[in-house]
Parts: sequence; C-alpha cells; structure tokens
Amino acid sequence: MRANRHSKNKSSKPKIALTIAGSDSGGCAGIQADLRTFRNLGVHGTCAITCVTAQNTVGVQDIVFLPPRIVEAQIRSTVADLGCDAAKTGMLGNQSLVRAVARAVRQFTIRNLVIDPVMVSTSGATLLRPEAIHDLRDRLIPLGTLVTPNLWEAELLSGKSVRTIEAMKAAAAFVFDHSGCPVLVKGGHLSGRPVDIFYDGASFSRFSTPRVHTGHTHGSGCTLAAAITAFLARGMALQDAIAGAKDYVHRALKNAYPVGEGPGPLGDPEELRPDITSRREE
Repeated sequence: MRANRHSKNKSSKPKIALTIAGSDSGGCAGIQADLRTFRNLGVHGTCAITCVTAQNTVGVQDIVFLPPRIVEAQIRSTVADLGCDAAKTGMLGNQSLVRAVARAVRQFTIRNLVIDPVMVSTSGATLLRPEAIHDLRDRLIPLGTLVTPNLWEAELLSGKSVRTIEAMKAAAAFVFDHSGCPVLVKGGHLSGRPVDIFYDGASFSRFSTPRVHTGHTHGSGCTLAAAITAFLARGMALQDAIAGAKDYVHRALKNAYPVGEGPGPLGDPEELRPDITSRREE
C-alpha cells in the first residue's frame, strides 16, 4: 500500500523533498532511487543532477560532472518555485561541486538537509575525489541536519579505523565535534545483526533491524538517506525519521530483485509503516 495520497485530495499541497545527486543509468541508485523513495513516501521529489554516470549492476564505467553553475541553477529553479521542506545530497564528486552545493544551501536557507557522503561505491569505484573530502567535512556537513556515512566513509571523515561498535561511536563523536552535525554511522557491513550508531552531541542511540539475506542491495544507502529526508519533509523529528526510514529500507530489501549480472535494486515495500520502536537509547 503506497503512502502517496495526492490523487485523493488534489487541493492539498504536497511536501517537497529535493535530492542533489548523480544519475544512475542502471536505475538502481542515485537520483533514480531517491525519486522513487520520495514518491513511495508521499512527498513530491525535485532534483538537481550533479553528474551523469555510465553504470550498471557490476560497476561504474564512466562519469561526467556537470558544471557547478548548472547544479546551482537547478537548485535555484526548483526551490524558487516549488519550495523545499527537506533535502539530501548524494554523489557530488569533486571539490567544485561540494563548494557549489554548500553555497546554494546557505543562499536558499535549505533546512532539514541529509548528507549522504558518497565517496566509494560498493564495487570499489572512487566517487569523491580526495581533495574534496576536506570541503565536504568543513563546508557542507556543518550545514546538515544529519550525515550518514557507512563504515568506509566514517573512516575517511574521521581518519580512524572503524570496524567495531566502539569505533563507530568514536568516529561519530569525531565528526560531530568537528561539524556540529548529528551523525548516523551505518553498520550494515558489520557481521551479525546490523547496527547503526547515532550521535547528536548529547547521547548515543542504536538503530537496528533484522538482516535481510539478499545479494540485491544496490542503492540501499541512497534509499535510506532519501527516506529520512522524506520523513523530515513530512514533519517527523529526526530520530523518528531515522527509525521510519530504517523500517522502510528493511521492507524494501525484502522485495529486492535481480536485473543484471550484479547486485540488483531494492523493491517497493508492500506495506509502509514507520516502526519508531526500532530506536533504542544507550
């Protein structure tokens, strides 16, 4: 059952969620996954495309980055007309684009910003140039409502090895202390039950759902960040938005499907019900 109710009440204005990310020609991740998630969760999705990738389920073969002025123009165009209740960033790729997006976020006072620091693909492709990491950490992340690094991204942002729950906490605290932005370190690549660690400068929380045993997880990080963004656009508090997004991804993974030779994308959940009981304070 879809969360979208726009057709039943045409007079109501939908909430607007903006994704600033790259295009995935395989349709599994990036802008394509974000807009699908926004639609499923009942918000209208807008986009600013940062790059065009030639990619499929087995890897990224080529990337063309758009000029920063075009990315800023896309943000300006959508926000000026449609507004923006929440936004997320995905693949930015290089230093110029990181700086351009940070300028636009400040200029248009974009709130409820979820930053997915896309740095390395699951297949091993480098998606953020090394010289851009400093600007991501010091210019963009301080503007965010939440940053969602996986284990490898947490290592790049913190300069620390992240392979245990305690190391995830240390990395989250490091990133928060240097940016003031709440952090969700994703632990899906840990063995056992996947645990994500959240830190907001005051306390740590754990978010966990049962592991879904599937090889088709392409775009799961994009989908999680997009779902958090959609719930923030709908007015949820941050930790409830994370819990609802975790539930959404868990259900979507149950319907993941193969489309090529490599990992396929998440499917659409059959039932959309935010499970805020998945949050546990520590």
